[in-house]
Amino acid sequence: MSAYTTLIPFDALRPDMLVIDAGFDLADTTAGERDYAAGHLPGAHYLHLDRDLSAAKTGSNGRHPLPDRAAFAARMRAVGLSKGRQVVAYDAQGGMYAARLWWMLRWIGHAGVAVLDGGRQGPLSNELPTPVPGDFELGTTAIAPTLDAAALQSRLGAVRLVDARAPERFRGDVEPLDAKAGHIPGAHNRLFKRNLGPDGRFKPAAELRAEFEALLAPFAPAEVVHQCGSGVTACHNLLAMEHAGLAGSALYPGSWSEWSSDPHRPVAIG
Repeated sequence: MSAYTTLIPFDALRPDMLVIDAGFDLADTTAGERDYAAGHLPGAHYLHLDRDLSAAKTGSNGRHPLPDRAAFAARMRAVGLSKGRQVVAYDAQGGMYAARLWWMLRWIGHAGVAVLDGGRQGPLSNELPTPVPGDFELGTTAIAPTLDAAALQSRLGAVRLVDARAPERFRGDVEPLDAKAGHIPGAHNRLFKRNLGPDGRFKPAAELRAEFEALLAPFAPAEVVHQCGSGVTACHNLLAMEHAGLAGSALYPGSWSEWSSDPHRPVAIG
């Protein structure tokens, strides 16, 4: 059976899949765990954005820096990741955190991962699963490319930079989280929530493709870099593009939280 590599519908879930609840709340970092304890998809494990999907913050590496690839691979192996096993990530926040996990699994070389379209749904359980370690080995080549701040700064204007934050943050009207307001010069804004329809599911692939092609032209997907506030919701746009058949874009993991921490980096307003 072919692997799901972008989205998976609820009725396609199978007991042999590794299901991960990635629910989180930036304003209340314990909310995701509480929601998981109250009810989650049967057999689902929980991974915490700060503890499991991020490294320690230094003040200059962004709010959700990527962990060491080997350490993250070991964490996934501990909850049951094996080579070839289908992983399903979900949350109750429109996929914004599940998409981060989707991207990170590709980053360590595991292609068989998909986000549950529509998020947490169906009968829920409060029973905690017993982890059975898997045999996953870290891939030598990441499926998901990245760009650091220096590389991005040297290529401004030569790539299409897409910022997934809310328009008011992008313009610099407000900045509730990071060192200064504004955006990286030359960036184009696409709020990640625009990938979803009124039902909370991702828009059809053809519709997403048309929207992204209009935004990205004349750049090819491989000439596109995604960012947001801290490298989380940018993954939602990456997932939407991948689902639309527009593969090959990179992530700037540090995103605005890292960029704005250095007063020598250029900033745009408006």
